[in-house]
Amino acid sequence: MKAFNKIPLGMHRFAMRLRHSLNLFGRSVSAVPVWGISGVAVWLLSSAVAVGAGIRGSKHNLSTAAGGALGASGSQEMCVFCHTPHTAGKEAALWNRFASQATYIPYRSSTTKATIGQPTGASKMCLSCHDGTVALGNIRSRSHIQMKGAATARVAGRSNLGTDLSDDHPVSFRYDAALAAANSQLRSPPTSGSVRLDHNGELQCTTCHDPHEDQNRKFLVMNNVGSGLCLVCHNLKSWQQSSHSMSTKNWNGTSLNPWPHTLEKSVAANGCENCHDPHGAGGKQRLMNYDAEEQNCFPCHNGNVAAKNIQADFAKSSAHPVIRTMGVHDPIENTLLPVANRHVECADCHNPHAANTAASASRGGINGALIGVRGLNAGGTEVRQVNYEYELCFRCHAETAQGPARVNRQYPQLNTRLEFQNAGGTNSFHPVVAVGHNPNVPSLKPSWTATSKIACSDCHSSDSGVNAGGTGPNGPHGSIYTPLLERTLNLTDAASNSGNSALCFKCHDFFNSAWPRHAEHIGMTSCMTCHDPHGSPNAHLINFNPTVVTGARSYQARGLNHGSCALSCHGKNHEGNKTFAY
Repeated sequence: MKAFNKIPLGMHRFAMRLRHSLNLFGRSVSAVPVWGISGVAVWLLSSAVAVGAGIRGSKHNLSTAAGGALGASGSQEMCVFCHTPHTAGKEAALWNRFASQATYIPYRSSTTKATIGQPTGASKMCLSCHDGTVALGNIRSRSHIQMKGAATARVAGRSNLGTDLSDDHPVSFRYDAALAAANSQLRSPPTSGSVRLDHNGELQCTTCHDPHEDQNRKFLVMNNVGSGLCLVCHNLKSWQQSSHSMSTKNWNGTSLNPWPHTLEKSVAANGCENCHDPHGAGGKQRLMNYDAEEQNCFPCHNGNVAAKNIQADFAKSSAHPVIRTMGVHDPIENTLLPVANRHVECADCHNPHAANTAASASRGGINGALIGVRGLNAGGTEVRQVNYEYELCFRCHAETAQGPARVNRQYPQLNTRLEFQNAGGTNSFHPVVAVGHNPNVPSLKPSWTATSKIACSDCHSSDSGVNAGGTGPNGPHGSIYTPLLERTLNLTDAASNSGNSALCFKCHDFFNSAWPRHAEHIGMTSCMTCHDPHGSPNAHLINFNPTVVTGARSYQARGLNHGSCALSCHGKNHEGNKTFAY
């Protein structure tokens, strides 16, 4: 204690305050014990060298020697722009800057669980430069420092966050166990390592940025390649197995750069930043790169990063209308959407944090592209994770389906879930939800049997996809054939054939000997005149189009491959319940 007592009181207070301050905002600085004048000198020197070396080559070096566009016009000092040993403000770190008087618009989101208010602590100190309201040379220890260009020079470009922080990662909120428990996508608060909360347990700018060290670019406290920094706090189920986490695909240099705010060159290296921008986000809620939801997907899924050009399908005459609405979709919306809020966005069908390239284990089961999305099961109950493709389709094409129908029907039904319902009795349906009732379907081609099941996307898919014989993407993104059909289907009262009704002929051979009279009817009208492809209260998908078929319009099965109709069609009167072999 004798050595300690030899230290001048003012020097001791200064040393202790500076030691505390250089342990800046939770950022550790190696501490040398403050014993004796020589000890103070060694400690101050070791700290200053470490910090100064990190700042010297960075944008935070605003001295004349740095030669930066915003640097001082006649000052060799580096630290003075933030710190002073005298006349410092009440803030920590011997703060030399005047605080901004701005009132900020904080980040807001329907999914956040944190309470976010005005910036505090280190974040407010950072904003004394980065909100663009206070000149860089405006400091406490002197009237001002003349900067290059003008005394009122301010940060510019992406470094100027402005006073609207709703497009920036939230700061100054308490990140504790309760918050992590309330949000399943957050990990427990970090307590060690490079990522630190402040002394109040709040997340601040300095949680992610170290103002004294720029070896990781953007003053990040750790390397964020593959979203290493993001994943310290964010815990996304299935992310590590997702394509956005694993894909080594690169941009081919065509059209716009899909990653304008990063220097990374692959999908995996960009990780979260494939879609998200932590500062200056175009889509403020959830910090999306772009405000229009689909524009966050198109820069990669236009054939310039991912192999298939999905964006082109959405421009076709029949497509899921992702471009039609903006700002309507919400991740926490009710699966049974109100009709007035009906919409579709890419994220309604795909979970970007989980989607991968895995194939479906069974026809009609989900593939990797549909992992982790919500839907309705065959009973109309919400499922948080679809197990079958049709459960996803029912989300929009069941209770919230809207008309008018593409084809007029004797027994109209817009709710596709009810059309596919396995109710027993005389009803019939394409075997999407369950195997059909009919054990004898002589028209089926050899690759199909009466016990086969099919998927919605066997019929509703891209006309240029691989399954249609093309080279484009499979799936119901868009098609030139209405309603979003993989192949042609004649909806009007005209003769059907393998050219204009290729969709039906994909699975059925209507000209075989078991159906001698069926070919006769095909030669006169559309398959859709008599059959409803989703389902019908009658056997064999019989559900007449009353615009074409008039009269009593009744049908009755009459044994194997035979039935009878009571109707009038094309001037032919079958009102006598005439029996025919179909």
